[in-house]
Amino acid sequence: MSSIAELRPGLWRWTARHPEWRPGAEPESADDWPPEVGCVAYAAPRALVLVDPLLPDGDAGLARALDAIVERQRKPVLILTTIAWHRRSREELGERYGARLARRAEGIEPVPIRRAGETMFWIPEHRALVPGDRLLGDGRGGLRVCPQSWLRYLPSRLTVEELGERLRPLLELPVEMVLVSHGEPVLRGGWRAIAEAIGEPR
Repeated sequence: MSSIAELRPGLWRWTARHPEWRPGAEPESADDWPPEVGCVAYAAPRALVLVDPLLPDGDAGLARALDAIVERQRKPVLILTTIAWHRRSREELGERYGARLARRAEGIEPVPIRRAGETMFWIPEHRALVPGDRLLGDGRGGLRVCPQSWLRYLPSRLTVEELGERLRPLLELPVEMVLVSHGEPVLRGGWRAIAEAIGEPR
């Protein structure tokens, strides 16, 4: 059963088992990702914002925990999506909370990654970056860019090397936390983790 962790006052992250995950994927293939995926909630000035939320069927404890946050905040709920594959539970939660699907919200800055099919979200208040599929936890406490197989569907035919260049503007942000969807989040030293992931010299 999943639980919701409050990383800082007004900023939460939880993981949930994705219903489409299947074991035995070939390493570095498009199906090679951990069964648990990360989701974020942020108490923005005028709304409670959910980024890439997943609420699996049968996880009553997680549902109650999210319900409690929504009730305490007493704000409209907005849902942001980083990438097309992360629609997840947004329709169901839209109905559950009367939430509105949005492209932006006060207190959050969208960071489009050109030609990569993704918009990350920057939360200045917490120096937190929320990526979708283009930055992943590397299993060693840091970050990596996604494998080439995750880019093959893009009309831009973007390569991993080109993706690194597209991610370089992230280093203009004073990132402390990187709340990834796939893998473990980076809760300290996010800027350095991004720099190492894209091969930027220190």
